[in-house]
Amino acid sequence: MIPLIALAGGFALLRALGAVGIDTLDGWQPAIRGGLALMFALTGVTHFVRSRRRDFAAMVPPRLPRPELLVTITGILELAGAAGLLLPPAAPFAAMGLALLMIAMYPANASAARRRLTLAGRPVTPLAARTALQAVFVTAALAAAW
Repeated sequence: MIPLIALAGGFALLRALGAVGIDTLDGWQPAIRGGLALMFALTGVTHFVRSRRRDFAAMVPPRLPRPELLVTITGILELAGAAGLLLPPAAPFAAMGLALLMIAMYPANASAARRRLTLAGRPVTPLAARTALQAVFVTAALAAAW
């Protein structure tokens, strides 16, 4: 739920700043890119927090090798994508890359939901809700790339 709050809250704040006169934020696209950047900065950092790393590694489907390495790679990609969203020439490419990354990571989220794993001691988001959230996040990334 925190990623959705970061995306929506970041978007709303940046839209408001654009509306009151910050020209570079005056539009839905800079706001959605900023909201996504906030979301991916938060989620990317959590890939390197010790307790969360264990939870994320457990989410990786068992058939995939080296879960810790995959967690590191996805964390780096999320942080790089967040930075890329803030650079106008790179933003469309970063947004497309993040959309593809979310699609690639979806099986881990689905696997975690089916196996009823926990994240930070709480049950992961149920599969139906996770699928809906994923659709929102991918759609936002595609809109940011447009």
